[in-house]
Amino acid sequence: MKGAGDAAAKMERKTVEKNRRMHMKRLCMKLASLIPKEYAANSKDMLSQQDHLDQATSYIKDLRGRIERMKQQRGDIRTSAEGTNKDVDSEMKTEFRLPVVEVRHRDQNLEVVLVSGLQKRFKFHEVIGVLEEEGAEVVNANFSVVGEMIFLTIHSQAVSSRLGLEASRVSERLKELIR
Repeated sequence: MKGAGDAAAKMERKTVEKNRRMHMKRLCMKLASLIPKEYAANSKDMLSQQDHLDQATSYIKDLRGRIERMKQQRGDIRTSAEGTNKDVDSEMKTEFRLPVVEVRHRDQNLEVVLVSGLQKRFKFHEVIGVLEEEGAEVVNANFSVVGEMIFLTIHSQAVSSRLGLEASRVSERLKELIR
């Protein structure tokens, strides 16, 4: 009885070991397939698993080096940008006062850009109403809030090509509405 049990245990260990080796072989093949061709050796000989592992190690070390260089560059850019941001912020405060109305007219299209602060807001439906009263149909409208400023961009086109749009009148009406 004891001999039959030992034989079965020995066969089970062999099977487990065989499955482990096959699993490791599949993992090594998968790892080798992930290595870019630039890092693969150009030899025509079959590479051993150890060669594939060496290539993967080399590739990972190169990637780590690239990541560190990119982090360093990003840090350098941030520090240089922080200084300019402070200058830009102070210049922006002195250069223009909110709210800002900008109307651009080209052919039958009209683009309206409104910038306001969180304290001085405008009602979106009133802006759309002014555009529609002036003969424009809104095609697209986007808004975003950045810091303490609200940016609104509206793209519209003339309802009737015969009537067209008068950008100066739209601009004046929007300025009256916002102020």
